[in-house]
Amino acid sequence: MIRPMVVQHATPARKMLAQIRRGITGNEGLASNGARKAKQEENVKAAGRENMKSPICDMLGIEFPLLAFSHCRDVVAAVSRAGGFGVLGATAHTPDTLERELKWIDDHIDGKPYGIDVLIPENISTSGEKNVTWKSLEARVPAEHRKYTSDLLKKYDIELTTTDVTDDRPQPFDAETALELLEVSFNHPIRLIANALGVPPKAMIEMGKRHKVPVAALVGAKEHALRQVAAGVDILVVQGTEAGGHCGEVSTMVLVPEVIKAIKPIRDVPVLAAGGIMTGRQMAACMAMGAAGAWTGSVWLATVESETSEIFREKMIAASSRDAIRSKGRTGKPARQLRSVWTDAWDRAPESPGALPMPLQSIISRDAFNSIDRAAAAGNTRARDLVSYFVGQGVGLIDSVKSAGAVVQEFKEEFAEAVEHMNALVAE
Repeated sequence: MIRPMVVQHATPARKMLAQIRRGITGNEGLASNGARKAKQEENVKAAGRENMKSPICDMLGIEFPLLAFSHCRDVVAAVSRAGGFGVLGATAHTPDTLERELKWIDDHIDGKPYGIDVLIPENISTSGEKNVTWKSLEARVPAEHRKYTSDLLKKYDIELTTTDVTDDRPQPFDAETALELLEVSFNHPIRLIANALGVPPKAMIEMGKRHKVPVAALVGAKEHALRQVAAGVDILVVQGTEAGGHCGEVSTMVLVPEVIKAIKPIRDVPVLAAGGIMTGRQMAACMAMGAAGAWTGSVWLATVESETSEIFREKMIAASSRDAIRSKGRTGKPARQLRSVWTDAWDRAPESPGALPMPLQSIISRDAFNSIDRAAAAGNTRARDLVSYFVGQGVGLIDSVKSAGAVVQEFKEEFAEAVEHMNALVAE
């Protein structure tokens, strides 16, 4: 039987894919690297303007709804320059250090938009207390936990060096401190503020509205999402259990449609899918479920710009998805990180005194990991067994170190290919 020839028309996805590929491979004849880069950016912008119709792109002024959370300013700037949206983790900063970081980003981001993320948990051991400082928190750490940590490190030939806290700097998990960081941030052209734990304080939402900057909140359960919508947030980051760091127990594939269905009758709030998203194909799948874009974190840890050590990058490349476990051993709350001797010692060892509540466990782990990382960098091969960091289950998809710009470009191409694949399944 002779089948009639089917003429394949240029679908929007195919046009986008062609534009992106021209941005990667069609510039060889241009005279300089600068000219090639300019042409590549022109092609990618054209693809984004023509095809990406996400509310996230409209709200944030971006070409491609890929958000990248990182503690590293270099990653933030590189992702935004490539057409995504970098988000700087600001919690560990003081107002002065944050000012310096944001000034650097402003000078290196080529006028592209970016945002910041702060951490204001609702339930920590110091909630409701006044004038809590790192110095006062140090005194609350039991001697038993300090000895357990010191003895553990000695088994691996690591001398525990403690931080001499002599100032009265407020602890970072504090609403008042976070609002000071926001005041600093609003002196810069940020386009988003996000809170990672719990409902943002009313003052934070009001500051966002006053400065016309959207407020995003991370959620790990449907009930959390309903509370955030009632509080007035502008964007929901729906984070599945696959995510690195603090996370819930429901997978991204289940949680994203569950939240979208739950909030639909209440208010139209764009959803960013998060948790285990390492490729453009996964991003396309989440947007097929109704998400307006993707919030990513772990994928940037293996970039050349990242703050992670060479040793940890090697461990990520060697790891499988099952090596990213939830443990209280670093912060006192369940947080997904790469399994190591440290996590086993706190979660599995019968002699473990048990993790302290947040933020006290962070004081122990801060000094311990500073000592571990120094020892490993100095050539202590046994210290490598304790090296760890927050990372999601997507670590199993990391197989090499790339530039952040190259990762964004891969996301775009894979996204377009995935959409084209779906179009082909229903083509007449």
